[in-house]
Amino acid sequence: MLLKRLYDDGLAQAAYVIGCDATGEAVVVDPLRDVTPYLDAAKAEELRITHVTETHIHADFVSGSRELAQRTGATLHLSDEGGPDWRYGYAEAAGASPLKHGDRFHVGKVRIEVRHTPGHTPEHLAFMVTDTASSDAFLGMLSGDFLFVGDVGRPDLLERVANQRGTMEASARQLFRSVQDLRGLPDYLQIWPGHGAGSACGKALGAMPQSTLGYERLANWALRATSEDEFVATVLAGQPEPPPYFAEMKRINRDGPRVLGERPHPPRVDLTRIDQLMADSILVVDTRTAKDFAAAHVPGTLNIPLHRGFPGWSGWLLPYTQDFALLVDAAQPGAVDEAVRELGLIGLDRIVGFTELDASTLDRRRAAGVRPATIRSFTVDQVAEQLRQDSTTLVDVRGRAEWDAGHIPGARHIPLGELTSRLGEVPTSGTIVVHCQTGSRAAIAASMLQRLGRTTVVKFEGGYSAWQAAGHPVEADSRAG
Repeated sequence: MLLKRLYDDGLAQAAYVIGCDATGEAVVVDPLRDVTPYLDAAKAEELRITHVTETHIHADFVSGSRELAQRTGATLHLSDEGGPDWRYGYAEAAGASPLKHGDRFHVGKVRIEVRHTPGHTPEHLAFMVTDTASSDAFLGMLSGDFLFVGDVGRPDLLERVANQRGTMEASARQLFRSVQDLRGLPDYLQIWPGHGAGSACGKALGAMPQSTLGYERLANWALRATSEDEFVATVLAGQPEPPPYFAEMKRINRDGPRVLGERPHPPRVDLTRIDQLMADSILVVDTRTAKDFAAAHVPGTLNIPLHRGFPGWSGWLLPYTQDFALLVDAAQPGAVDEAVRELGLIGLDRIVGFTELDASTLDRRRAAGVRPATIRSFTVDQVAEQLRQDSTTLVDVRGRAEWDAGHIPGARHIPLGELTSRLGEVPTSGTIVVHCQTGSRAAIAASMLQRLGRTTVVKFEGGYSAWQAAGHPVEADSRAG
């Protein structure tokens, strides 16, 4: 048996290719929308993709299962658990094979057994893997978003994303029972989870790529919990804010992702065309580094740097119902292809064009009388001095749990994902100092506030971590803990 883990850093997501050496057949589990890596992996191992499946209706990316099955002619397997509200709407049209608890299918000499593990979502499945060429015992479990290294999947998304009121506690209790159902499984069982550290599908995911059930019994709080009520209280406490695009992903993946075929590529346009698009109220996203953006940028653009957090923050901040354009770093080869791919993973396809930017481009605009915009940064000492001014507003754009754990006295808490909807809470005059934990989210927030008309915006370099390290006073929310 062959197992390959294909990991996407931007989404902290793992898909798996499992193949049978004897027959050359393979199954792909939880593929992303860009199916090229799975096709390439199968080709490199001289495998044919004969089966495609997924653990559940994903909320954090557009599934590639339908795309991959159509491209390869593989059998598509989809969960038939969870009740009528959480069945795949496109399953019959796509000719999918329905999966129930206890079902099995074979990939050559590899046996896949279906285990219903509700709690994260009602339809969630885990897949028990047996290499029958070696043993008739389970080798490992593809646990999806049910069981992670060090944590379990969050049970609050039905209520907080899908607007299923009153389901949060019931889902948490389902999750507890799913965890308890692991008791009869052996310690040596390998655990291959669907996400790693950085995913918003849990709150304390470990960075290790895999684990064993025995180790998780020792180290994972959820497997040590014996009281259902205590488990429920713990798993629901401190869950991060779910990105609003999760609701869009749920809808797309339930109703059926559009089959793309070849990846679309937006047209290249010159900077004057970008100016025209902005005049027509088209959002323009500058994907260069926060440092380069702060030094000089086209006024009115939004900065979301093309780094690990790019797809997540794009999902938070970009509208699904509107066109947008991209500015990319001319010195970064393949930047536009990378940006288009990452945006496509979360269904953001309405890219009307792109322009490559470098220093010379902005210099030519200066020479033509078009001044670039800039964003200043303050050190911790400068911020401390600035806060003595009555005309200064400090905006903390971290998440709720971070704020509750500790914050700068007098700061105004507006999480980055809520900044647009709560813009009225940010003064239109005076100096606006924006900070997060270390600086990356603050850079995005500063560009957003500047774009939305706040003219004197400053980024706090180093953020709350620097403030703490300098020994300045902090306070905690009385509700924390």
